Amino acid sequence: MELILKRTIDNLGEEGDVVNVKPGFGRNYLLPQGIAVQANPGNLTILEKERAAIEARKAAMRSDAENISKKVDGTTVVIEQRAGEDDKLFGSVTTVDIAEKLASLGIDIDRKKIVLDEPIKSLGEYMVKIKIAYQVTAEVKVQVVPLTAEEKTEKTEKA
Repeated sequence: MELILKRTIDNLGEEGDVVNVKPGFGRNYLLPQGIAVQANPGNLTILEKERAAIEARKAAMRSDAENISKKVDGTTVVIEQRAGEDDKLFGSVTTVDIAEKLASLGIDIDRKKIVLDEPIKSLGEYMVKIKIAYQVTAEVKVQVVPLTAEEKTEKTEKA
């Protein structure tokens, strides 16, 4: 089933692309959600008329994403967590923790864009990918360090 995408979808294509998908996926998800339209001659002519506007939008979005990527790439985030023996954490470091630390550095990233295969459960350095936009990624170094004695007492006094 050939469809024209009305917006960018990861792993499928960008806005304005003509894609070939399985009929069930197109019929049951893409068409009812308004994400795509059928690639019939009428819709293809409309697409050709709007091609310049679509390309301008995609170029603007890509330049914004690349600017954010340059800002984020190579950033080091230090997260302090309580740790036990063998450098194992009490709990884990998740995408929410990383997003909060980035926000405190002035970089606003949605936690859903942070690619973490599994939560970080031990001390050390980790390279974490952030999917900024379609085919634009950045990497952040996450250092997980143990909580010091002074910080432990501050946190227990607040609680």
